[in-house]
Amino acid sequence: MDITPEAMRECIRENVYDPELGLNVVDLGLLYDLAISDKQAHVEMTLTTMGCPLYDVIQTDITRALQEQFGQELQVEVEFVFDPPWTPEMMSEDARMEMGFV
Repeated sequence: MDITPEAMRECIRENVYDPELGLNVVDLGLLYDLAISDKQAHVEMTLTTMGCPLYDVIQTDITRALQEQFGQELQVEVEFVFDPPWTPEMMSEDARMEMGFV
């Protein structure tokens, strides 16, 4: 199976949820960039707040989901960035509706 950023995004959408909000991190607008090169996956993302105590849970879930889908030999790096800062406007319309923002 070819690993593309689009395939990685869909894998994360289906398997990685914010533990507090119960919504997937893609629809929450937390994923900023995905890259793949020679079995090295790079995930650039943010969190809803800088002090989110569950970053390690999300990081572990992303690594697990990608390795289960694309192979245990895949090296996964999750980089948390806070520029630009996350806002509710970054969520998908469905996520905003579920959270009561629409």
